Amino acid sequence: MKLVMAIIKPFKLDEVREALTPLGVQGLTVTEVKGFGRQKGQTEIYRGAEYQVSFLPKVKIEVAVPSDMVEKVVEAISSAARTGRIGDGKVFVLDLEQALRIRTGEIDVAAL
Repeated sequence: MKLVMAIIKPFKLDEVREALTPLGVQGLTVTEVKGFGRQKGQTEIYRGAEYQVSFLPKVKIEVAVPSDMVEKVVEAISSAARTGRIGDGKVFVLDLEQALRIRTGEIDVAAL
């Protein structure tokens, strides 16, 4: 099992969800986050004081999938989230040691 984590632009969330549904992804977790990458930060002035704006709003998607689905899921996310501009995001794939569905007690792939 793998945990696929993607950081994307917020307005691409629906497109990514729609791309994952036909693959059989039954659930995902979405978190609103802030971050920066190559676009770095900007300096702005507010009430005469200069301050650094370093973080842009992003969305983090986490989805647990069987190992054989990882490539399709990563491709679906990257295709749906791509705008071709800086800040499109990143996709990370992590090993998932164990999963447990609390309601039924199912474990590992059955719990996904």
